[in-house]
Amino acid sequence: MSPTRRHPTLDEVSKTIIELLQEDGRRSYSDIGRVVGLSEAAVRQRVQRLTESGIMQIVAVTDPMQLGFHRQAMIGIRVSGDARRVAEAVAAIEAIDYVVITVGAFDVLAEVVCEDDEDLLSLINDVIRPIEGVLSTETFIYAKLQKQLYNWGTR
Repeated sequence: MSPTRRHPTLDEVSKTIIELLQEDGRRSYSDIGRVVGLSEAAVRQRVQRLTESGIMQIVAVTDPMQLGFHRQAMIGIRVSGDARRVAEAVAAIEAIDYVVITVGAFDVLAEVVCEDDEDLLSLINDVIRPIEGVLSTETFIYAKLQKQLYNWGTR
């Protein structure tokens, strides 16, 4: 049994800062400060603490299709042995942008972004399937990305 993990406690100001940045990651610190009642410098310090602690990331989200990556898919992976070890190996693959360990029909799910079907086939056949512990894979090719948001807020 693992030890009890403490979740960081965020005050309402930090939560609001996160939510504002989820709406617009380019929002200025002075604009955020006006909303939460802090100076620009105080907001900058809070954002720095939130990013350094790993609670928050500020990243540019791109449209893979616009960058020449025309094939996106989710790959379900069935594992023999330790799913964590396989998930670590899969997470190290550059073309994979999302990896989770699950407790359902698949042991690991991995989202991939590839240039085309040949690139996807090579990734599955030559890179993922040879990983020790991988029993089988099933690929779910994305026909259309219907919704993808990053503004789920805070608790």
